[in-house]
Amino acid sequence: MFSVAETQSKFILWLKELRATFCVASAMPVIIGTAIAYKHSGDINLILAILAVLAAVSIHLGANVANDYFDHISGNDEHNDNKTPFSGGSRMIQNNLLSPKEILTGSIIFLIIGAALGIAILIMTKSIFVLLLGLAGILGGFFYTAPPLKLGYRTTGEITIGFLFGILPVYGAYYIQTGVIDFVPLLPSLFVAVLIFLVIFANEFPDFEADKAVNKKTIVVSLGIKKATVLYKASLVVLCILAAVYSIAYLSTLALMTLLIPVIVISTICFKNANPEKLAQKGDADLSKTTILLHTIGCVCLLAAVLAA
Repeated sequence: MFSVAETQSKFILWLKELRATFCVASAMPVIIGTAIAYKHSGDINLILAILAVLAAVSIHLGANVANDYFDHISGNDEHNDNKTPFSGGSRMIQNNLLSPKEILTGSIIFLIIGAALGIAILIMTKSIFVLLLGLAGILGGFFYTAPPLKLGYRTTGEITIGFLFGILPVYGAYYIQTGVIDFVPLLPSLFVAVLIFLVIFANEFPDFEADKAVNKKTIVVSLGIKKATVLYKASLVVLCILAAVYSIAYLSTLALMTLLIPVIVISTICFKNANPEKLAQKGDADLSKTTILLHTIGCVCLLAAVLAA
């Protein structure tokens, strides 16, 4: 039996392990997809919308924790001496605060919760497509670092995350509400996909040495820091183009003001922070910080543009 103090301490450790503040990355795409459905149908099923957000967040938490476990198994986090608030894992295992078994168990519990919520959505929608979406989310999140796939170790992780936290949740939320697969959510889902791609990309720079040591072939490891910054900057340009195309497609001055201008402003800051010499130095987290800001503001601005369109 745990004492009250031990229980409280454990609870705090798990709050740190879960890094719940990063769940914006899973909740916002679902909210955006739901908003798009509302604008095109004039109505939403609120229960389905809430279940979809909770399922996405639960799967995200499960994937976060699983990544800590499997990055420990591979030795990736043990090699990392350049931990930042945004990369390098939670360090709960490395600091002997939580055991590997506890971490793996926690991951499985959250994935089961996400699966249960997904089953509730499946029962309500009676759609095989919803089942496929749920399986893709759970398996993709778990096998991002878990063998045998280890997608994050094979220069496919960034694209996988762009799909799982961009295209899939926006389209999935839209489909859950409308029962229709069409091109309406395409531009917004691509925009969100590039946003989260940039976040994962930026967080790989501080992990460069540790990833290289365990043959984790991220884009940064595969290209090297200098070439990777070129690709990062090119991705920023693509993001701004998508924001511009969306604004023009809807012929909305309000979309221009609420989406394109903020995205360009923050992208300019990110562009400046993508300095190879600076990124090669230990302790630099400015690019991660501004890219996460870009993702958050970008998602909020996109939601505002969708609702205003």
